Amino acid sequence: MTFRPLLLALSIAAVLAAPLPAMAAAPATTTKAAPAAAWVAKSNQYAQILLKAQGPFQPEQLSFLGVPGYDDQVSDFGPGYQARYRAATQKAKAELQAKAAGETDPNVRQDLAILDKAAANAIEASAVNERLVRPFADVGQTVFSGLQGLLNDQTQPARRALALKRLQRYAGLVPGSTPLATLARRRYEERNDPKLLQPTQVEVQQSLDNEATYVKGIRSLFTKYGIDAGAATDALQKQLDDYATWTKATVLPHARSTYSLPPELYALQLKNVGIDIDPRALIERAQLEFMETRAAMQQLAPLVAKEKGITATDYIDVIRALKTKQLANDRIEPFYRGTILPALDRIIATNRIVTLPNRPMQMRLGSDAENAAQPAPHFLPAPLVGNTGQQGTFVLPLANPNAKGDGAYDDFNYPSAAWTLTAHEGRPGHELQFTAMVERGVSLARTLFAFNSVNVEGWALYAEAETMPYEPLDGQLIALQLRLVRAARAILDPMLNLGLTDRDTAFKVLTEQVGLSKAMARQEVDRYTVNSPGQAGSYFYGYSRIQQLRAETELALGDRFDRKAFNDFLLDQGLLPPDLLAKAVREQFVPARKAKN
Repeated sequence: MTFRPLLLALSIAAVLAAPLPAMAAAPATTTKAAPAAAWVAKSNQYAQILLKAQGPFQPEQLSFLGVPGYDDQVSDFGPGYQARYRAATQKAKAELQAKAAGETDPNVRQDLAILDKAAANAIEASAVNERLVRPFADVGQTVFSGLQGLLNDQTQPARRALALKRLQRYAGLVPGSTPLATLARRRYEERNDPKLLQPTQVEVQQSLDNEATYVKGIRSLFTKYGIDAGAATDALQKQLDDYATWTKATVLPHARSTYSLPPELYALQLKNVGIDIDPRALIERAQLEFMETRAAMQQLAPLVAKEKGITATDYIDVIRALKTKQLANDRIEPFYRGTILPALDRIIATNRIVTLPNRPMQMRLGSDAENAAQPAPHFLPAPLVGNTGQQGTFVLPLANPNAKGDGAYDDFNYPSAAWTLTAHEGRPGHELQFTAMVERGVSLARTLFAFNSVNVEGWALYAEAETMPYEPLDGQLIALQLRLVRAARAILDPMLNLGLTDRDTAFKVLTEQVGLSKAMARQEVDRYTVNSPGQAGSYFYGYSRIQQLRAETELALGDRFDRKAFNDFLLDQGLLPPDLLAKAVREQFVPARKAKN
């Protein structure tokens, strides 16, 4: 498992670099944080206890999310950092438990329970990883990711200027600091235990291959904002070159070529992303979804073929024919922004799917360095703390640099794919989900600390399903294809990590049965086995939990069910996990609708 920065990036997979393509400017002060309710303000005071305890160990994440005081800091990767992190978190946990004993407000008590669970999960994850895993850091990616959250158009100039101090800390140029490359090497070497799980050959080789791209991306970021970071970047590059030489000689020869995780570690991965059922049960549920979705695609494909003048009728061949209408790179963003976004807004409003904000949505293309770090479409949230009008951004990559000779990454750069991808990353998916938390004043416990992939990605896949019936037939076919991807993920990720299949078989399923390009299939398999084992099943599982809740609620309310009110209520809850979300619907939404009608 690679040591990675904890920056929050939401994606069809699961983070800002070189000069970006020109895009129409959206208003910079349209997302206004709502005044906090009294109980939210009190809850947020309690959340500060845990934030302050964990902040020194993950300042890049807190800075990215808008928490003040961390912009010039870097993650603590010094000796004994895991034990010190657990001790600080345990102390905060005890303080929160003491606060809970005297708290009477039920909303605050629920938030305190969320904070307590988040602390317990963090302690467990740290302990298990320290006991089982030999830590290897992709230092280039860590530094690039730690800088891009500060160096972007929506960050105030005063905060952007602090990126230089952060870079200097990464390079060990600030008095009392040590280069991250040196710390990473020491942490790896001090855990010279043959029983520990080594990093995979794939992740080690990718870190070597992408080093130059990350350095170029870092230089471009500072150049774009007129910050002279040449000396610090030169020092960093020398350190990364030395680190690469060491990695080739010391780490790569011992990297593992097997990709299943120890059962205890994989169970922890599933728990951390919010999957609370046995992985074999997840496989069985997803297999049914896979077969039914594939059948629906085969039924729809001839209709799409007839409409588009395609001679083939098999769904794979029809998708490949649709992909031949690739948009030129300079036409992708205008097409998404000028055609798809307005059309989806009309669909959402006309069919009363959810309440829309009165502002444009942000989207742009990914840079080379971003694509190396995150080679899949994703959503970058705006700051959740201290937001002064910043908006989140849907980022679309044009390539997967890690695919090498696998050919073009052509899965999202054609018109038919734009519909469901925008519904997922934009509206009514992640963009509404995260902006709603800022605009509606949701507590930190229900944003920062209740966050997991099931909560977040479940909503985005549900959002795809809500808009799909109103999209053109070819858009519906690709929506079903991406639902097929999510079912395949929930099958292949656990099978790979339980040792029930291999990477080559998974790659073949994704290319031949799902219809993905080889480049996208490569990043999918890397995700399941290298970058984020366990996370890929969260889309299907979160989606199924919301659909189950929707069916239950429709049955309970009958003619009194209102889709728009239901979806707005879900967004009002922030990132509550499925059990707490269901409890809120049953105890608040359903009684209120019955009383109203």
